[in-house]
Amino acid sequence: MANAFGKIIANVERLHRLMDEEGVSAIVARSGKNFTYLAGFAYPGTLARHLEFPDSPREVLLVWPRNSEPVLVLNSYAAPLARRDSWLERIEVVDDYAESPYERAADVLRQLGLADETVGFEKSYVNANRWEEIGRLLPRARIVDCTELMDRVRWIKTPEEVAALEAGAKLLDEAYLEVLPTVRPGDTERFVHSRIIESCLRRGANWAHGILNSGRNTVGYGGESDMAFEAGDIIRNDYVAYLDGYPGHQSRTVCVGTPSDEQQRTYRIVLDIYRATIDRCVPGARTADIYHFANDSFHQAGFQGNVALAGHGVGAWWHQQEPYMVPSSNRILEEGMVVALEPHIGPVWHLQDMVLVTKDDGPRLLSPLMSTDKMLVAG
Repeated sequence: MANAFGKIIANVERLHRLMDEEGVSAIVARSGKNFTYLAGFAYPGTLARHLEFPDSPREVLLVWPRNSEPVLVLNSYAAPLARRDSWLERIEVVDDYAESPYERAADVLRQLGLADETVGFEKSYVNANRWEEIGRLLPRARIVDCTELMDRVRWIKTPEEVAALEAGAKLLDEAYLEVLPTVRPGDTERFVHSRIIESCLRRGANWAHGILNSGRNTVGYGGESDMAFEAGDIIRNDYVAYLDGYPGHQSRTVCVGTPSDEQQRTYRIVLDIYRATIDRCVPGARTADIYHFANDSFHQAGFQGNVALAGHGVGAWWHQQEPYMVPSSNRILEEGMVVALEPHIGPVWHLQDMVLVTKDDGPRLLSPLMSTDKMLVAG
């Protein structure tokens, strides 16, 4: 983030251009994605949860005027880290639990002469009570939902953001390379999962989360269990390791012991579809078309069911962001996007990497440290 790179790495030029296009004089960021993106640092632990809960009594806000200095509206617990790590200098501190941060944000907007202007709030993160409060506090302002505007800002990465994503990807692949080859029959899901999380944190991740299951486990997102791996098991994994607020996000297919001929054949089919899907991530491609290519390719290969999500954008704070590669999405890929590709059917055969969408060189892999040319053999 800003502290690590010494400067703001968000796409401020694009933000201001889109604000001008939509006539927005100020944006008030509430979500973890947008607050973190614009503030230039990531809250950890308990403070992080307050960015996620719409009913938090300790909300933090970031007021971004188009033509004035941005302002952080924080409580006393949240202010010290911002003073240390944020690139923003003006901080307004409100009384924890006793004072509404929206009252202070409205005061800031009035001081800046913006109380009669168009102001964007994230309707998906501001609860109904707060939305009504905003209307009372700024009765002459035109309050609009800036969720999509901010999505469009964030999905075009600056070079510094790409470097941050590459660093996170390298960290996660290093953790994978440390842990996954050592899995033995008898190791439990819970044991291996804890080793991956520990490796990520030891390497400098702010936090990490994900799933790790045996292919025999029919509840893939039910948490890691005491099920022990057996020879011939496929280890499904899907992790995110956040470094300075930006994610490394990869999935690798691993077999405990020597894979069978059938497993090798299936992996090659999945890998070919996976890489062909990545090849379609070029400027001008429609996200729904990428989804349908992957889904049709799996059907042609004899897989039953449907791809749930062929891929998605990535960014600060939370790894899944717009654009989503699903049947209903008509987003168009643009140069400078970073997308995570994960086309798969079923709970077992899961590959995933992040790629940068470029105009001249095709999709550029941001996580090349751990090759997917062959299935990883553990044990």
